[in-house]
Amino acid sequence: MKAREQEYKEIFIAEALEYYDALSRHISDLEKNPQDEQVLAEIFRLLHNLKANAKAIGYLNISDVAHKLETAFGLIRNKELSFSDEVVTVLFDGIDMLGELIGNVDNPNSPEPSPALLRNLDIIVSSVSENTGEELSKVQKYYTSKNLSLSDLIYIQIKKLDHLLNLVGELIIDRDRILSISKELDHDDLKSVSSHLYRITEELQFSVMDARLVNVGSLFNKFPRIVRDIAVAEKKEINLEIIGQDIQIDRNILQIITDSLLHLMRNAISHGIEKADVRKKQKKSPQGNIILSAQNDRDTVILRLIDDGKGIDQSEVRKAIVNRGFLPADAVEDLRDTEVLSYLFEPGFSLAKEVTEFSGRGVGLDVVKNAIDSIGGRIRVDSQKGIGTTFTMYLPTSIAVKGALLCQVEENYYAIPLMHTDSVVSLPSSELHEIGDLLVADIKGETITIVYLRELFNVDLDQYSGRKSKLEGDVQNVIIVTYNNRKLGLIVDSLLRQQDIVIKALSKPVNTIEIYAGVTLLGSGKVCLVLDVAAITRYFIARR
Repeated sequence: MKAREQEYKEIFIAEALEYYDALSRHISDLEKNPQDEQVLAEIFRLLHNLKANAKAIGYLNISDVAHKLETAFGLIRNKELSFSDEVVTVLFDGIDMLGELIGNVDNPNSPEPSPALLRNLDIIVSSVSENTGEELSKVQKYYTSKNLSLSDLIYIQIKKLDHLLNLVGELIIDRDRILSISKELDHDDLKSVSSHLYRITEELQFSVMDARLVNVGSLFNKFPRIVRDIAVAEKKEINLEIIGQDIQIDRNILQIITDSLLHLMRNAISHGIEKADVRKKQKKSPQGNIILSAQNDRDTVILRLIDDGKGIDQSEVRKAIVNRGFLPADAVEDLRDTEVLSYLFEPGFSLAKEVTEFSGRGVGLDVVKNAIDSIGGRIRVDSQKGIGTTFTMYLPTSIAVKGALLCQVEENYYAIPLMHTDSVVSLPSSELHEIGDLLVADIKGETITIVYLRELFNVDLDQYSGRKSKLEGDVQNVIIVTYNNRKLGLIVDSLLRQQDIVIKALSKPVNTIEIYAGVTLLGSGKVCLVLDVAAITRYFIARR
């Protein structure tokens, strides 16, 4: 927590010094052209932001001086205070004092704001309330600690960090190759160098990734106003609780899921939360409750949006699945509840019965799922009729480097992203059963479709058959993957290890094969294809 507080303080200092530089520049411009409304508005904005930020982090001296200056410039904007020589001098002194206070926040002997300066600021303000210029005659000359200083922090464009992270990704691939070679040659000096290379590359990787992290609060804190606006339009009462604003995530990932989170929030208010009179009849509080939360789970950030609204009616969803032609009626009856809810993410699927200003315009949850798929994350929905709905997003902390489970099928190597890996089981072949042209197994009380990867990789997708007679061995290694509330078992020849990988896009013509999401290079120099769990799961669940 202390490290986080230090980070906040450093960010504040960097921003505050920028504000100070801008204020010094703008007030000089204003002295030349006192009627410039645009410059006055910008000075007022900078002082207001500085006051609020300083107060939030506990620098009350800075906040107090900024507040007095803000008041003075507000009077100048309203043409209640003249930009005379006496006033200009006091305002310049006040801004200089801000710079001194900001530059010394880390100094245990930081100076207090000058009583003379504070008195001068009060005098120029009181001269307006007294409606006389006589007070200005009491202004005393005050001179400050012109010291020039530069911030220890710099702002970097995100595209520069993107490029740097890509280079780190390439370095990781070469590092793993060198480590593998050093083990093969069994040379002491090479082992020592490769070991050192591993350490510094790992440190470089985490340093670059850390530089890209931002607090989810930078997005979450925009929602109170959004929720208020939607609630007013929908004529509903909403209480929003935000948890975990200080959880950190890659800035690009947060940017990509911004629209998705907004879409889910609109749906929760428009379709999830009932109106006050309806809630009272159901013995609920008239005010609907929504929780927006974030938490860390190792290399994953989990975002949840929870509402205590009417929930999702499973029977309505089952009817819609049939009516929209996704499945025949007899097949829908066999679906588990979690599988039923997964159809909410299918293109064109919606339960909205009316169009509002914020939802029901044909933009469904498939847009949300596609955005999360694009960053290698996953989303699930849980709901109980009359109680509420929870949308959970599992997001990677980084886009470029991802954890994966490596496996082997025949002579080839494959990687399955850990984000989609549920579990690994050793399953006796006798427990696999044929249903039509597919294999299924009962695993922990769930009937799961099983895919025999050895056969899948050797035939066209449409010709795949999971006949049990083709299996080799009495026991099968099965990797259970999950996507969109659905599970699938993948039979592999052998399990290798868990490893961070750098995923690269496939080149033509193999980039058209939908079951592959990319490629990576292992330390041994072997090419390793990354499986697209989403594409494989969609295909086989539809066949089942």
